[in-house]
Amino acid sequence: MHRQVAALLDPPDGATEPVRRLLGIAGAPGAGKSTLSAQILAAFPGRCVVVPMDGFHLAQTELERLGRADRKGAPDTFDAAGYVALLRRLRAPVPGETVYAPEYRRDLRNGVAGAIGVPADVPLVITEGNYLLLDQHGFGPVRDLLDVCWFVDLPEEVRAERLVARHELFGKPPAAAYAWTHGPDQRNADLVAGTRSRADAVVTAD
Repeated sequence: MHRQVAALLDPPDGATEPVRRLLGIAGAPGAGKSTLSAQILAAFPGRCVVVPMDGFHLAQTELERLGRADRKGAPDTFDAAGYVALLRRLRAPVPGETVYAPEYRRDLRNGVAGAIGVPADVPLVITEGNYLLLDQHGFGPVRDLLDVCWFVDLPEEVRAERLVARHELFGKPPAAAYAWTHGPDQRNADLVAGTRSRADAVVTAD
């Protein structure tokens, strides 16, 4: 894995100026996308920034207004167009300009604008999320904006167990955590599984 990341950080032959690369990490809810992103960030300090797709969750109040709060995490509960616009900005950095990205806060159940700064001289942006390989619901342009995209795989029983624990950690009672994991989250996971073939590589999570 580190070898592949290092290759992305190397400037192409003949390049006279810094080149920005985008690495996508896709996978089902609870598969380990954030963990893998954090590992890469720790291995290459100062040379990459993580920009999660989750920052583009629609606000909880907007989901309630739209009647979609009971399936939060589905493709149409994100601002896909906003995410695509950000990736386009990140692909073409302006010297001296910092691009700010939103971050999703599970404790607030909302995204926070301007939480992640991406300076122009950072050579690698890692973006992770469920729908990077989806060609529907406004996410179609994402794949072509990524230089490389990996799909994180994890045995279903392990993934579900970890997801239940995460829901409990952020306040859901055990029964509700189980129901959400095996209801809305599983429907989203099934959709994500169908995008696996579009990845450049499959990474097996621990």
